[in-house]
Amino acid sequence: MRAIHVKTASAEYPVYVGCNLATHFEYHLRKVKRAPEQRIFVLTSPEIWALWGRQMFQAFPSAQQPSVLFLPAGETHKRMSEVDRLSTELAAAGADRSSLLIAFGGGIIGDVGGFLAAIYMRGIDYIQMPTTLLAQVDSSVGGKTGVNLTVGKNLVGSFHHPRAVIADVALLKTLPARELRAGLFESIKAGIIRDAGLFRFLEREREAILGCDLDALKGVISASVRMKAEVVGIDERESGLRMILNFGHTIGHAIEAATGYKKLLHGEAVAWGMLAALHISRTRAMIAKKDAMRIEETIHAYGPLPRFRARVPDLLAAAGHDKKNKGATRRFVLCSGIGNTVVVENVTETEMIGAMEKILGEAKP
Repeated sequence: MRAIHVKTASAEYPVYVGCNLATHFEYHLRKVKRAPEQRIFVLTSPEIWALWGRQMFQAFPSAQQPSVLFLPAGETHKRMSEVDRLSTELAAAGADRSSLLIAFGGGIIGDVGGFLAAIYMRGIDYIQMPTTLLAQVDSSVGGKTGVNLTVGKNLVGSFHHPRAVIADVALLKTLPARELRAGLFESIKAGIIRDAGLFRFLEREREAILGCDLDALKGVISASVRMKAEVVGIDERESGLRMILNFGHTIGHAIEAATGYKKLLHGEAVAWGMLAALHISRTRAMIAKKDAMRIEETIHAYGPLPRFRARVPDLLAAAGHDKKNKGATRRFVLCSGIGNTVVVENVTETEMIGAMEKILGEAKP
């Protein structure tokens, strides 16, 4: 087991990365549990609970069995209406300010669970226990929580750090291949923006990683988390450096919104968004041709990327709601080399349209 520590101005917590951590969950729980009488609630999906629920229950003492709340799978359920329902269920079950919530699932469970913990009785403790690669390498770390609106992704949310993150790599053994690849696109992003060594590892060990070799995946997860912990430690509230974590997300989020959150997984949309950002970077001659080719080849090597249809005006409208924007200024993350990115404030609509047209041409079914 590896322990990576996240330390920000407002919080400090460990991220544990290892195999079969769920089996020894009670051991990790003792490290963060504030009192023996603290009530425990688990937020999960029916699918995850069917696979791992028995194992999770066995990890708790018989006198401290958790209460279980369910959130259906899919981005369409990442809504305020579900937060309202779950809050009501917590209250009906007797949850109070001392209660502990465990978000046991993928990125959607983690985002909704973290937001629920942030606002229920003005804030309760929670633990992230991510079950997808995307959540283990990215969304479970950093304290961002939230839900979607029809016009855009994660537009309602809060910064609320977990007490701990427990990333059990063994849970990935039941992950569908498509979900695995979707998570790996976030790790490719991590390598592109700040960790050239991780990018080279992803290039070199592609066969082992896609084959779900647990040691290889532990290396990918640990490196991705270390990079994000470093960035979040420097810029907790995304006022500067942390914006680079959104490389590929401006157009990626726009694709998700324009396709109704039904066609692509988040990591797949980010992959298309990274290709769009790379196109703008190349057009501006910001990045060497050989580096751009390596990035493009690596993204496609971890594919195939799903095809989709969308209209440029719809993508532009969705991108207009991007949280990085400030007034009339359109902030965008571009790449200047493998391991280097920069936030720019002068990307034009013409450049955006050109990048969108390029990926829509490639993505056409």
